[in-house]
Amino acid sequence: MAAHDASRPGIQDVTASQGTLALVGAGEFLPSMQTVDRELLLRSGGDRVVILPTASAPDGSVVFERWASMGVKHFKDLGARAVAVRAMSREDCLLSEIAAQIEAADLIYFSGGKPDYLYRALEGTLAWHAALRVLERGGIVAGCSAGAMILGAFIPTFRLRQLPGRTALWGAAFGLVPDSVIIPHFNEMPRAMLRAWIAVRPSGTRALGIDSGTALVGRPGDWRILGTGGVTVLESRRETILRAGDHIA
Repeated sequence: MAAHDASRPGIQDVTASQGTLALVGAGEFLPSMQTVDRELLLRSGGDRVVILPTASAPDGSVVFERWASMGVKHFKDLGARAVAVRAMSREDCLLSEIAAQIEAADLIYFSGGKPDYLYRALEGTLAWHAALRVLERGGIVAGCSAGAMILGAFIPTFRLRQLPGRTALWGAAFGLVPDSVIIPHFNEMPRAMLRAWIAVRPSGTRALGIDSGTALVGRPGDWRILGTGGVTVLESRRETILRAGDHIA
């Protein structure tokens, strides 16, 4: 069992039973992701893509706009009608006009940045409920790095001042991938740091380590690995490494 026994979060009663989730380890909007993203467009049943770089907003508007431009160009090059939605703050995510832009999508893509900021910006907002409606009608919600992490049951938060000597606490996430924590950049992080992080994950959860250039695509109970790397599944003391084409529950 994992060492840290966090209380279970109040997760919304929402599943991906109709739509598709895509959890990307790293590399959003790069040429190496074109094959994966073509598959996502095909699964979405449409061509309307909304890019949400909200997780990068703490790094400033220049960084936000760079991710927005990269995402729009990437998906337009794949033949999609892509737009970036300027949802930089929680206040933005509460606006009905922002929600309407999101709900018009067939595929929503949350790019990387700070997962705790992204969760706080979205939780309980019109923007998040719009994303859930896209999922419920059979669309796709994709997230890379921080965007993938918020779809699990917990995300790490960093509060060294409150608890000296502790490097990470775990807070609630959206729980669309229940009883799991999502660890992106899995092949890019030092193994010692990964082991320490995984050891203190909330008890009863499994860790899903997703490599750069790799996506875990599907819904709870029916996942497929796409891309160039692997997905490492850690449950209790068991570790399983899966590659492109493999399926997991």
